[in-house]
Amino acid sequence: MTDIANTEEALAALDARRSVPARQLAEPAPDDAELLRLLRSAVRVPDHGKRVPFRFLRVRGAARSALGERVAAIGRRLRPGAGEAAFEKDRQRFSHAPLVLVVVAVLDPADTAIPEQERLMTAGCVCFALLQAAQAMGYGGSWLTGWPAFEREVMDLLGLGPHERIAGFVHLGTPRIEPPERERPDPAALLRDWSPDGP
Repeated sequence: MTDIANTEEALAALDARRSVPARQLAEPAPDDAELLRLLRSAVRVPDHGKRVPFRFLRVRGAARSALGERVAAIGRRLRPGAGEAAFEKDRQRFSHAPLVLVVVAVLDPADTAIPEQERLMTAGCVCFALLQAAQAMGYGGSWLTGWPAFEREVMDLLGLGPHERIAGFVHLGTPRIEPPERERPDPAALLRDWSPDGP
């Protein structure tokens, strides 16, 4: 028999999930033991064929600004007309939150049994699960992409293989602010019944 109180408490925790802007994430970040605990929850995602089509790169300390400098240099070369403000944004991109996890989607083309899209969605589920787990542990998080997530030179800089992609940069830390709630879609407006007789 379902315990209604516990069910409502669990759903309320899910309903309370909010992204915290990376600029509003401060020290401390999850320590090594906390991060592994967080990851243990985050890897419990749907994974057709048990392929584990994801892995993680941890960027912390001085590596954050070093990554930003190199990404900015790539951006300056590829988008010379973007302007100085865009280059400065790229330089600071990974320096706000104390910890950035790069979620890497592993998409082996030799694996024809499971469609690539399914494997990519599994990696995306990991990004979302990281946010949920971080909030459950009292931390804040933000799942970001931006142009660096889709640029092959950035993937090469991070050591990704030719069949790996960036599913997201998940920024983690302690919230400086209580993130405001935003308007959410009405699920009733999104739900339709399918009928064999047509729409």
